[in-house]
Amino acid sequence: MENLLRVGVITSAHGVRGEVKVFPTTDDNSRFKTLKHVLMDTGKEKIPLEIEHVKFFKNMVILKFKGFDNKNDVEMWRQRDLLITRDQAVELAPDENFIADLIGLTAVTDEGVVLGTLTDVLQTGANDVYCVKMENGKELLLPAIKDCILNVDLEKQEMLVHVLDGLLDL
Repeated sequence: MENLLRVGVITSAHGVRGEVKVFPTTDDNSRFKTLKHVLMDTGKEKIPLEIEHVKFFKNMVILKFKGFDNKNDVEMWRQRDLLITRDQAVELAPDENFIADLIGLTAVTDEGVVLGTLTDVLQTGANDVYCVKMENGKELLLPAIKDCILNVDLEKQEMLVHVLDGLLDL
């Protein structure tokens, strides 16, 4: 299991006072109101940042970090991930999982056939879609609905699925 979870990606500096515009990668943007600290992934290291204040603009979150007071301080942070530790994560409802925990699971049918590995989760308007790279190299798209995803066992790193009629014909 991943210990760090991505909550957003810095897209650009915002204004001249050291604020950054963040594209949220979390289901609930309001969770930024309660965050006090995040880690910024530079690719080489993870820098701890203290959030000074939060604003919302359209679909973006505007963050100001303590100690960074002008545009020049934050301009080079474009495309940097903002991470939190698992203990800062929101509580999940039953049958909910973090996407980071799903990636890499082995998809097994209810008939015991190993389909392949879950490689991506597409977030659509109606329901998520799980991308499974099959052992023959093809990709299978499974809707994340109760009729199709029967069980997720993170300990066994397995996802039990029922392949709906026609999904393997494509």
